[in-house]
This record gives sequence, structure tokens and C-alpha cells, in this order.
Amino acid sequence: MAIIEKTIGGEKNGQKRKVERPKQSKYYPADDLPVAKPAHVQNPAKLRKTLVPGTVLIVLAGRFRGKRVVMLKQLVKSGTLLITGPYAINGVPLRRIDSRYVVATSTKIDVSKVDVSKFDDAYFKKAKTGSKKSEKDFFKNEQGETVEKKKTLPDSFKSDQKAVDASIVAALKKDPLLKCYIKARFSLTKGQAPHEMLF
Repeated sequence: MAIIEKTIGGEKNGQKRKVERPKQSKYYPADDLPVAKPAHVQNPAKLRKTLVPGTVLIVLAGRFRGKRVVMLKQLVKSGTLLITGPYAINGVPLRRIDSRYVVATSTKIDVSKVDVSKFDDAYFKKAKTGSKKSEKDFFKNEQGETVEKKKTLPDSFKSDQKAVDASIVAALKKDPLLKCYIKARFSLTKGQAPHEMLF
């Protein structure tokens, strides 16, 4: 039996005491036991101070890079930004974008009358298709000819886009130059330094 010497606190406790070493278990698992991982809590990303609803943003990446868009709000679950062109002016529809891929400008638009309460991450979730088809069935019609199936937007999405655009376009009509500013694409020419610009 192994005996070890432990230091004991207190003036009248002898300072040291000999005690038995606790026995170690002889059993050990043959296989590695799974270790429970701590639950991951996804919190929405913290936005920069310049990213507030109504701010005109410049998209830096993706299909609409270089376009100027209007920020409507931040989605709670994913933390992404809800933006629109509006579609009637520069062709950018309602969509989500990460805050890392936009540059905020000093231009603001009044979006207080725009109702964005119904838009969340579930709104943009794609509907699942029906039964799976083989590759041949996918590319051929009844006559055996290859066809390309076009994707169509639901009517509800189109009506929501028009409702959001109506409020923003009405605000843009008050300033003709602002409408041209939103419509113009952002680009850099030779000799221009982005870090020295004020957006």
C-alpha cells in the first residue's frame, strides 16, 4: 500500500501528514467512449455601427457585385442582411447577404414605412422537390427530346417584392439624383485608392 505525504494547513495540525494513496481503477474501456460536445449556441453576428436599416450598401461579391442596394434589416437566426435594389430600379431582388460582403455608404433612405416583419430565414428556404427522377428522365420529355426545366418564382414572392419596392421607390422619387445614384454601378478606375475614399 503506497503512502504519500500531504501538506496540511493550519498552525496546530502538524503541517504534514502521511496518508494512503487512493487506488486507481484497474478497469479501462477497450474502446474510446464518445465524449459529449458542448452545445453550440448560434448568436446573430454583431453588425458594424454603419449598418442600420435604410443605409445604401455597395455589394462586393456575388452575382450583383458593384450594385448599390438598400438594407432593410438583419435576420435574427442567421445574422445576414436583408437587402433589395429595389428590383424596379437596378434589378436586385429581395435577398440575404453576409455583412462581410458589403460596404456601407453615408447615404440613407427612409424605410420606416416598409413592412419587413414577414421576412425571415424560413421565407428564403427553397421548397423540396417531389419524387426523384433519373438523369435520363430529367433531361427528356415525353417525345424523348431533351428539355431544360425553367425555375419559376412563386407569385407570393413577386407580390412581396412589388410591395417592398413601392415604398422605397416613393422615397426615391423625392430626390431624382438619389434614384440615379442607386441605379449606377460602383466601379474603380486606375489610380483610385478605396482606403482613401469616403463612401
